[in-house]
Amino acid sequence: MNFSHEFDEQRFFEIWTAVRIERPVNFSLFTFGDQKLPYYLVCGAAESGSTVTIRKGEVSITRPMIITPDRMEPEFRNFFEEQEEADLAAFLLSRTAGFSNLKFANTSGPERIVSDSIEEAVAKLNRQLDDEEEEHVAILSAPPGMGGIAVMRYAAERVWESAPGNIQELRERGFLN
Repeated sequence: MNFSHEFDEQRFFEIWTAVRIERPVNFSLFTFGDQKLPYYLVCGAAESGSTVTIRKGEVSITRPMIITPDRMEPEFRNFFEEQEEADLAAFLLSRTAGFSNLKFANTSGPERIVSDSIEEAVAKLNRQLDDEEEEHVAILSAPPGMGGIAVMRYAAERVWESAPGNIQELRERGFLN
């Protein structure tokens, strides 16, 4: 990869802040093994005044069962339509210790087109999840073409927020001093 460090970090930050986690979840990821992160993704339409789309999906995060000193880059499957975006995201996230050796796989169902605005669609999904007393499903929103970034941000923030508990568990198991 041949990235201009300063330009790509600025571009990545602009894209990162354009997407939102509308309904976060509050549970920690396991230190070892696999974890599933279900979500709804609400995306704006390419043309103003037109419909928005809703897609239900799930990110699978595979954590290593054995931690080795080998450094591996994080792997993202089915997040991005453009390879350049995937390479940029992997490059920047690989610079944080919390992402080495992790594998992320995104699966999602078909898009459902609604005539609501993003805000209305998010509000309806929030009411639906409240009625179902569902606490493990996130709602994400993104401008057109940035759905993959929204899903990656959701997964990344779950990893970052779980890191302190994961480090404590590693200490308790004798992997860290």
